[in-house]
Amino acid sequence: MKLVSAKEMLDAAVRGHYAVGHFNLNNMESVRAFLLAAEEMRSPIILGVSGGTAKYMGGYRTISHMVQDFMDFLKITVPVALHVDHGKYNEALDAIENGFSSVMFDGSSYPIEENIAKTKEIVKLAHAKGISVEAEVGGIGGEEDGRISRGECADPNECRMIADLGIDFLAAGIGNIHGKYPADWEGLHFDLLGEIKEKIGDLPLVLHGGSCIPADQIRKAISLGVSKINVNTECQIAFTEATRKYFEDGKDKESKGFTPRAVLAPGLEATKAMCIKKMELFGSVGKA
Repeated sequence: MKLVSAKEMLDAAVRGHYAVGHFNLNNMESVRAFLLAAEEMRSPIILGVSGGTAKYMGGYRTISHMVQDFMDFLKITVPVALHVDHGKYNEALDAIENGFSSVMFDGSSYPIEENIAKTKEIVKLAHAKGISVEAEVGGIGGEEDGRISRGECADPNECRMIADLGIDFLAAGIGNIHGKYPADWEGLHFDLLGEIKEKIGDLPLVLHGGSCIPADQIRKAISLGVSKINVNTECQIAFTEATRKYFEDGKDKESKGFTPRAVLAPGLEATKAMCIKKMELFGSVGKA
């Protein structure tokens, strides 16, 4: 199985009223965990790579080769898209030339005219290679690669302007944030989500910051047109907690327990379990 564009899987999610999970890669263990979860659950999956992760893991070319090689080694048969998450313009271009099957250009920090111009160029270059494109309107709050923002809700009319450029799916700020949600978080703005959906029709919508959003809000968002949900924080926490417990239980003192493979194995399993939990919530199980 080769990497695929995310367009077909998300168009199917729109028709089937479920969402496909986008899970951020952080290390080699996360690659294996997510692929194994997708194959076991017969679920399509989108593997996301932030700019920080690209630098940590050796660049877009290294990551695309690693993911494809793991898919071949593990005999993965479900659809897998490898996607740039919140890519800057040059990052999107880099990934387009180095094996990614999907890219996000995040132009939400630019004036709408510049966002439109840059998104239009990315769409042209990506579609020429069969690569799907995600764009963003309205900033997503929280922390992303060391940058902290409060975020802002998307303007439905601007969403329509970006949608008309021929993008394949759209991220729109509706009160969602990256990272852990504060105790006083107001929740998702469903009225705004409905207005945006009216403007963009059947174009798949993306919910960033999918970690820690209550399940009832996730289900309602899907019912209103969200077809891609990004998860990172909860998988990172699951990995860290499992690794911490390994040391607290003194497993590193047993036999060959000090080897990196042994130390990281519980984190891999915890990441896989969290991924499966989210796939079940999103309704993508059995949809491959």
